Amino acid sequence: MANILIVEDNEPLSRSYLEFIKPLGYGVTACASGEAAWQSMQEAPPSVVLLDLHLPDMIGLDLIARAREEGLPCSFVVVTSDGSVDQAVEAIRAGAEDFIVKPATPDRLRITLANAVKRHSLEAEVRSFRDESARESLGRMRGGSLAMQTVYRIVTAAARSKATVFITGQSGTGKELCAEAIHSLSPRAEKPFIALNCAAIPAELIESEIFGHVKGAFTGAAAERIGAAGRADGGTLFLDEICEMNIDLQSKLLRFIQTETYQKVGASKQERADIRFVCATNRDPLEEVRQGRFREDLYYRLHVIPVEMPALAERDGDIILLAETFLKRFSKEEGKDFEGLSPEAEELLIAYPWPGNVRELENAMQQVAVLHEGPAVTPDMLPPPLRSVQAASGAPAPAASSAAAASPDLSAADIKPLWQVEREAIEAAIAQCGGSIPRAARLLDVSPSTIYRKKESWEEG
Repeated sequence: MANILIVEDNEPLSRSYLEFIKPLGYGVTACASGEAAWQSMQEAPPSVVLLDLHLPDMIGLDLIARAREEGLPCSFVVVTSDGSVDQAVEAIRAGAEDFIVKPATPDRLRITLANAVKRHSLEAEVRSFRDESARESLGRMRGGSLAMQTVYRIVTAAARSKATVFITGQSGTGKELCAEAIHSLSPRAEKPFIALNCAAIPAELIESEIFGHVKGAFTGAAAERIGAAGRADGGTLFLDEICEMNIDLQSKLLRFIQTETYQKVGASKQERADIRFVCATNRDPLEEVRQGRFREDLYYRLHVIPVEMPALAERDGDIILLAETFLKRFSKEEGKDFEGLSPEAEELLIAYPWPGNVRELENAMQQVAVLHEGPAVTPDMLPPPLRSVQAASGAPAPAASSAAAASPDLSAADIKPLWQVEREAIEAAIAQCGGSIPRAARLLDVSPSTIYRKKESWEEG
């Protein structure tokens, strides 16, 4: 809700402003001096300040100037008995949104304030969008690409609720880092974050890992064990590779999610736990449902807020940022003096398709830091798979132009239409870049939208 601060030393006038504004439904407070207003603005910046220019302890324009210097996100509407043009211009130059001459009619005052509140709200949205679009990290996730900005927005919004989050994405894209960010931004941040990889635990032990067991529940159960559910009480339970879970255990997990109660293996009593669930998989969960390997009711219980982690090849601009981040970290750990990447090394990193995603890039930079010396990473320091794509750092030559270079005596039948040559060149570039249209566009020196548009026209044709 918008908040209005009235700064007026005339008490009857201040009360009348309060009555005029009340129908708008805004929160309203009033101050009789500039200093009192300044204290109030610092404690809780209002949306709009309705400001008298002639205050007992200062000129109203000085209050506007002070707020602008401190960066307080307040809008100002000036009310004064001095209706001169010079006074109005001075107030607007100081940063006022609008100017009202006393006596202000109720309708004039309400319309002016409503407009100021709308402008303030729009400016706040623009500031928020700029902050998000400029963000290069969230928690331990790094990247300023458009694909990661989408992830950041969903994570930031989802973190505040208790809704279950379902993270999908290829191996190595950072699904656990995403889950950690959701927990760290949530009201449960001070409570435990428990991560469990369902693919790394033998099928016969995973129920015990999740729910715990009592002493003697099975061979080897020499003592009672608290499972992940008990340890995560009040916090977040992250179930990685959820699609690997046994179908019978899925029904018990569903009951746990629905009732917030569970039973240790071998126990007769129910226990309760307040848990926020986050899960992840590198498979297509709907396909797993269709194949009968994942319960449909569990899928819809978990799939409340979906987050798709993009492949590294889809994160334009992030490859070099991440490589430099990893290089800096491993260089410090290994006591090396690496300062950055050579331009030639950067070209290879950008051209490589990164099937192992961020984890593969991290491993590559660790290998460089362990085996080589700085100050710059050169192509020969990179692991063999990266060095093998050196030829892809330039745009691939179209088939027709290669043929022309090899045989200058072409017949008319050998000459292909220009659109076909262009299509072959684009398709060759996309194939060379592992299917990444943004990377192919960069190598061909065209906009990705151009390639998308041409592909659409080919499909329609």
